[in-house]
Amino acid sequence: MNSATSHTAQDGTRIPSIGFGTYRLRGSDGADTIARAIDAGYRLVDSAFSYENEGAVGAAVRRSSVPREDLIVTSKLPGRYLEHDAAVRAVEESLFRTGLDHIDLYLVHWPNPGRGTYVEAYEALVECRERGLVRHVGVSNFLPDHLDEVIAATGVTPVVNQVELHPYFPQADQRAADAARGIVTEAWSPIGRANELLTDPVVVGVADAHGVSPAQAILRWHVELGVVPIPKASSPGRQRENLDVFSFELSPREMTALTELARVDGRTNGQDPAVYEEL
Repeated sequence: MNSATSHTAQDGTRIPSIGFGTYRLRGSDGADTIARAIDAGYRLVDSAFSYENEGAVGAAVRRSSVPREDLIVTSKLPGRYLEHDAAVRAVEESLFRTGLDHIDLYLVHWPNPGRGTYVEAYEALVECRERGLVRHVGVSNFLPDHLDEVIAATGVTPVVNQVELHPYFPQADQRAADAARGIVTEAWSPIGRANELLTDPVVVGVADAHGVSPAQAILRWHVELGVVPIPKASSPGRQRENLDVFSFELSPREMTALTELARVDGRTNGQDPAVYEEL
């Protein structure tokens, strides 16, 4: 992994420039799909306790031809387990499910601010890191105030913050807040979620100018923003296509055109972390 295809967090952790999303990839077929993605070149594999596929991820790691130490396996703590002891047990269960001896990166999935225990949950993840159950800790869907609270409580800055991010919702303020704290921003739903982004005339025009697909144009936009997109793809061809975004560059004008697609609230499902709760 070289500097051109990875990011370095404030603690020195190297995060690949593109990850592989595994939502809804389950069972033996899911394990095979994930293993193919790893063999195709993905080194960051993203899962979550709530995806109910940590077992498939672990099986994929064993089925792939890539050495375990070359992979960053990610999982996430669900909102129903944000109390300390429940969080620790959830991490232990994630290890049992994957069959791995550690998980490389474990995130608090949502802050669920109404419950008021996300700091406690993050503290539990830091303890799991000290026990060697996980290598690195991070968060998902955390706003700047949430970040400051967990950093103040533990002295441990999250390695990543995974948030919804795409041209309809470019998250400039959140990206700046993450960067100011040395946190790598990851993007879920990086090419939208069953919406019209892939057929937007601006996206299609940028893609056509480079002879690439709309998805590739959007993923390249992420890369040039310094964001780590986490696309999901089941077919081998699409998996390879999503990785093939390093042979072309977008011009400043193209970057601006894609960023200016931003909508007043471009969230695909209105999941605002300030109020949204997910168990």
